[in-house]
Amino acid sequence: MNGLRSRLETAFEIVVMMLMAALAIVVILGVGFRKFGAPLVWYDEVASILLAWLTYYGAALAALKGTHIGFPKLVASSPLGVQKILLVVREVVVVGFFALIAWAGWQVVVILEGSTLVSLPWVPASIAQSVIPIGAVLFIVAELVAFVERWSRLADMAQGVGK
Repeated sequence: MNGLRSRLETAFEIVVMMLMAALAIVVILGVGFRKFGAPLVWYDEVASILLAWLTYYGAALAALKGTHIGFPKLVASSPLGVQKILLVVREVVVVGFFALIAWAGWQVVVILEGSTLVSLPWVPASIAQSVIPIGAVLFIVAELVAFVERWSRLADMAQGVGK
């Protein structure tokens, strides 16, 4: 499981860095062209979409690293049996929420079928908005991988390993 987590983390980090670089380039281009009196009509829309993609992929990366939605101090200060219960309840709530987001995001993609971006009419709006279901599924995958690690850590603590 550790190898899967490592490969997934590397993939997320690469995508997040690429999205950050693309967003920076688009914003710099937009500002530069505006400064010279030739504003790009598409840069606001593209920058907004890149920011949304960066947010979803960044959230999945944070979930994988265990730094997203967790209340770790509350869990750690609880007795071991309560920690296990809190971990399972937390996982059910978070995965359930993102499953709902994935479903709703898919509905958005279906509704936008045939629509295009306003400033780039050759780009389908459904591709731009597909980040909602894709990001939600990636978040669920990251959460489940991180859950297995957290559960194993609690099991090791229960057996006295790692004390």
